[in-house]
Amino acid sequence: MKPENKVNVLECISQEMRDVLQFQLQNAKPQPANSDYEMIRQSYIDERKYWNSEGPEMVKAQSVKIANKYGEIGTRIYYPQHKTRATLFYLHGGGFIVGNLDTHDRIMRLLAHYTGCAVIGIDYSLSPEARFPQAIEETVAACQYFYAHAQDYQLNMQQIGFAGDSAGAMLSFATTLWLRDRGIDCGRIAGVLLYYGLYGLRDSMTRRLYGGSWDGLTQKDLEEYEQAYLANEQDKESPYYCIFNNDLTHDISPCFIAGAEFDPLIDDSRALYQTLREHQQPCCYQMYSGTLHAFLHYSRMMKSADRALRDGADYFCRHLN
Repeated sequence: MKPENKVNVLECISQEMRDVLQFQLQNAKPQPANSDYEMIRQSYIDERKYWNSEGPEMVKAQSVKIANKYGEIGTRIYYPQHKTRATLFYLHGGGFIVGNLDTHDRIMRLLAHYTGCAVIGIDYSLSPEARFPQAIEETVAACQYFYAHAQDYQLNMQQIGFAGDSAGAMLSFATTLWLRDRGIDCGRIAGVLLYYGLYGLRDSMTRRLYGGSWDGLTQKDLEEYEQAYLANEQDKESPYYCIFNNDLTHDISPCFIAGAEFDPLIDDSRALYQTLREHQQPCCYQMYSGTLHAFLHYSRMMKSADRALRDGADYFCRHLN
C-alpha cells in the first residue's frame, strides 16, 4: 500500500483519543535510535506509569511466583473483596516483546472492581528470549497451579475466565484452545474477554489502510513482532498462533470480542466473530468508535476505555453460573 493511499487516521479519531495523543506527545521522552529490547521495555514501563495510577483499591493484592518447566514466572492476584465467585486470568499486551504486571495494573484493577472477581495477572516470559509456545505453556502451568491450590489462596477456581489485550488477547484465546484440545481441567471457562487481538490473518483491508507511528502497527512493525515471537516459519500456521487453523466449530467458551475502530488489527476481530457466529458458538462483538489500538490503557482520560472494560466485565458476569 502506497502511504498516500492509506486512511488519514488522525483526522478520523474521536476527540478524547486526540487528547490522549496530544498528552503523549507533550510528555514524550526521546528514545535512542538504536535501542535494544531492555531499553524499549524500560521506556514502555516509564510511559505507562501515569496511565496506571489511581486505579480502584483492592482488599488485597498478592504476588505469587510459580515454577514451570521453563523456570519461574510471576503472577499477581487482585482481590476486590474477601470472597469472589470466579477467577479471571489476565494476559497483557505489548507485541509479545514488552509489558509486565505494572504496565497493565489499572486495567486489571478495573476488571476486578467491575466483575467483583479475583483477577490474576500472569507475567509470562517475553520474546525474543522466549519463543512460541512458551508463554501459552506458562499460562497453562499457572492455571493448573492455582486450580490445585485454590484453597490456599482463597480463590474460586470452579469458574474461571481469560482476558487480554492485543498480543494478550491472542494468548488468552490460544490458552483456552490449548486447554480444550488437551483435555486439561482448570475449572469451567465461563468467558473470554478479547480486546483488539491478532488472531492470525496474514493480510487484510485494515492492515493495509491503517497503522502508523501513532500506534506502532505498520506492516513492518507487525512482521517484527511476529519474527520475535515465533521460533520458526512453520509456527505461522500453528493452530495456537493462526487461530483460524484451529477447530472453532465446537466447545468454544463465550467470547467478548472488542475492536478499536481505527486499529489495523480490527479485521482479525471481525473475522473471529463471524467465524464463531457462523458455527453457533457463543460470542458477541463490540466496536468502540473513534479509537486506536491500545486505547484500553487510557481510562484516566477516555470514557470509551472505561466503558469497554465495563462491557467486558458485564459479559463475563452474565455467563457465570
